[in-house]
Amino acid sequence: METLAEEIGIYSIVLLLIIGILFIYLRKLRKESQVVETKIKKAIVEGIHEPVSLYPHIDLNTCIKSGACLKACPEEDILGIQNGRATLINASHCIGHGACFHACPVEAITLRIGTEKRGVDLPHVNQNFESNMRGIFIAGELGGMGLIKNSIEQGKQAMDHIFTSKDAGHDQEFDVLIIGAGPAGISASLQAKKYGLKHILLDQDSLGGTVYNFPRKKIVMTSPVDLPLFGKIKLFQTKKSELLELWQDVIRKNSINLHENTRVESIAKKGSGFEIITQKGVAFTANKVLLAIGRRGSPRKLGVPGEGLEKVSYRLMESELIQGKKIVVVGGGDSAIESALLLAEQNEVTLSYRGDKFNRLKPLNAEKIDLATQQKTIHLLLNSNVTEILNDVVRIKINGAEQPIELSNDMVYILAGGELPTQFLQKSGIEITKRFGYTVKSHSK
Repeated sequence: METLAEEIGIYSIVLLLIIGILFIYLRKLRKESQVVETKIKKAIVEGIHEPVSLYPHIDLNTCIKSGACLKACPEEDILGIQNGRATLINASHCIGHGACFHACPVEAITLRIGTEKRGVDLPHVNQNFESNMRGIFIAGELGGMGLIKNSIEQGKQAMDHIFTSKDAGHDQEFDVLIIGAGPAGISASLQAKKYGLKHILLDQDSLGGTVYNFPRKKIVMTSPVDLPLFGKIKLFQTKKSELLELWQDVIRKNSINLHENTRVESIAKKGSGFEIITQKGVAFTANKVLLAIGRRGSPRKLGVPGEGLEKVSYRLMESELIQGKKIVVVGGGDSAIESALLLAEQNEVTLSYRGDKFNRLKPLNAEKIDLATQQKTIHLLLNSNVTEILNDVVRIKINGAEQPIELSNDMVYILAGGELPTQFLQKSGIEITKRFGYTVKSHSK
């Protein structure tokens, strides 16, 4: 009888311990879920809950709440755990590293572009990366895959198909013309060099493409990648400047025919190949064309007098070297806010934005710009539009005011986003389809 009582006592203690541990675990889980729920509600209010580009889609039936995706993501609050499952929080801030995709131990994550409600325009390409316009190939971010590793692989694979489909008897200036000097374009150029193809690489800005304008100091590649004529790159976490230096070194050592600051205006059939016309009116001919441009396309311009002056720029470089200037920054997104904050450290900065409030800002940027305006380190002009840029002044019209105000000015940064290259693609004959919740990468794809 005593033995039975002892056993019951032991089992009761064990049961109480299990119940206690389970209670603590469930309470912790509930608190974590409440925190995530609060963040999601805040993200919805701030307009940053819905994804705008490549993002992780979680299969809730497969997710086991390992938390591996959260630990792998180099950004903040993109993902969270709610009610025992991974979920999106600030989805619009996802920049497509893909680290979560590789980290998930049960392959519950796929990478998608577009949602069920918001479609994304994507060009038609076949399994060989060739568009509906035979002879025009597409690789990298434009096709929906913005990951550095995958862009490099796609650029290389696209050039493989271009080489194997090379037709005899073509007499164009180049075997292949590559547009876009980002990861896909660089990889494709090196592969073309490897195959002995006569090629040229054009970019409307500088070597690096979208990565050149990457808003963060860190670049993340989830696994090593082979770069043609170079070998394996193992820069899992590196500075943007280091990656750009590596690419510059590779381009220089392999004598790649790179033309920077060369914007392509049109691609048209010419005989058995294509004629490519640049903004400056220079014409190139090529048997094949590879589009390795980003989805952002060209910087959005204001279309105001004086926008062509040398003091006007569409991206911020080496802000620490700019000192003692009177600067106007135009825009209301994270890029404009971050640039204004950096410039305000050593300059007199006015931030002009056409809206009455900022939307979709990262929480930290929202806090910083509020503090900067309160402390008057940045002069904020909401509901305003630049109407004219002169050598030493900028004219800005405030909504409701009769006349524009004039600000003494040394430099203007127009950071108002980019225009999608849809019109350029359609003019080139490439078909565009709006995709809703389109899976770009899965573990079986």
